[in-house]
Amino acid sequence: MTDNEARTEERRLPRVKPATDIIEREDGFYIYVDMPGVAKSELIIDLNEDELKVSGKAEYVLPEGQKLGHVEFGGGEYFRSFTVSHIVDKEKIKATLKDGVLELYLPRLERVQPRKIEIQAG
Repeated sequence: MTDNEARTEERRLPRVKPATDIIEREDGFYIYVDMPGVAKSELIIDLNEDELKVSGKAEYVLPEGQKLGHVEFGGGEYFRSFTVSHIVDKEKIKATLKDGVLELYLPRLERVQPRKIEIQAG
């Protein structure tokens, strides 16, 4: 283990509640979660009944041979949870991570259309 790795392990990452926008449209809900520095491999999205949890880790690793002067772009552990409405089709939730923004798409359940019942001759 290098000194740089030891310093990274010693330093506990701050827990951050990411900025979030929720937009309702006819087809469903769109949730945008600001998670700069989080790689897809460090992102976890869990759905447990009606609770959707999003967490991810962004680490600022000092390149080998460089000394830390001042850091404002540090890493962090992001965490956010959402209550999922009963009108959401939980089987069709989708997630996309692009340019540090996680987009969650929660589609509405398709409405059951009224129909006529055919009467069979007995």
